Amino acid sequence: MDAGKITDVSLHRPAITLTGGLALCLAVLAFGAVMIGPYGLTPTQTLAALSGRGDPQAQIVVWNIRLPRVAAALLVGAALAAAGASYQALFRNPLVSPDILGVSAGAGLGAVAGIFLSLPVAAIQATAFAGGMVAVGFVTLVAALVQNTDRTLTLVLIGVVIGALAGAATSLLKVTADPYDQLPAITFWLLGSLAATTTEDILPALPMVLIGLVPLALLRWRINVLSLGDEEARALGIEVARTRFLVIASATMITASVTALAGVVGWVGLVIPHIARMLVGPGFGRLLPASILIGASYLLIVDTLARTIAQVEVPLGILTAVIGAPFFVWLLARGRHGWS
Repeated sequence: MDAGKITDVSLHRPAITLTGGLALCLAVLAFGAVMIGPYGLTPTQTLAALSGRGDPQAQIVVWNIRLPRVAAALLVGAALAAAGASYQALFRNPLVSPDILGVSAGAGLGAVAGIFLSLPVAAIQATAFAGGMVAVGFVTLVAALVQNTDRTLTLVLIGVVIGALAGAATSLLKVTADPYDQLPAITFWLLGSLAATTTEDILPALPMVLIGLVPLALLRWRINVLSLGDEEARALGIEVARTRFLVIASATMITASVTALAGVVGWVGLVIPHIARMLVGPGFGRLLPASILIGASYLLIVDTLARTIAQVEVPLGILTAVIGAPFFVWLLARGRHGWS
């Protein structure tokens, strides 16, 4: 029997309706986020500014400040949620997040090194992306050298070790950084922020995210089979090692790209895929688009709160942790029921 027919369940009508509703909700939230801010706009003013008419000041606010930040929040939230859904399906564990293989810690170390060397913003983003990819490269290389039948457990354990080492190196750079110039920038970046985001900041990350999403979409039924276990996947004709490598590489590239843009934003890749799974089920063909839409909406709401609830910018990592930590405790309480 064809494994694709077994596992690649097509989107039935309720799932399509739900996905359409999520997309509509995202569009409404994005329009509202463009309106909200210190310089408040009415719906009429916003529509006029988007069409290039109306108050010139409103056009500047919308096109130069609000839209780039809204687009960045959508991109980061969607990417982290997609990566989280991929990792959770691959490792068959709802408590797995995109930084499980050390990608966030590696990207953080790369960015901190760039700030420590007083590099320009574009170079800091490049070093962050390179740091995330190098960290996962080390994890994959060391895992290949370890003789262990449980490859998934080996990858996770080595990822924890590499992440701890990258975190230690980051702490060392923080200790030796200039406390008046470099240290505040390092601290703010490690907590995650989209403040002062421009279109030029988004452009390098966008193609990397799209390139990473393509294999995840094409391999959706194989990812479903992998979630059954390695033995079952092999019995159904799946090249387990190759498929696992492609999924890890794609999810890692997505995570490293947006981490380079927004800094370390935790909990999104853990919380959102689980919410999406409760809504549409574990089938990856439905789970991936749902996670993308919910993740984009979630981070857009969080970022809007970050720039409006206080007189100063609140780092994204603080707000996502406040929401994600209680949810993680709830997941742990349900963990005894296993993966389903």
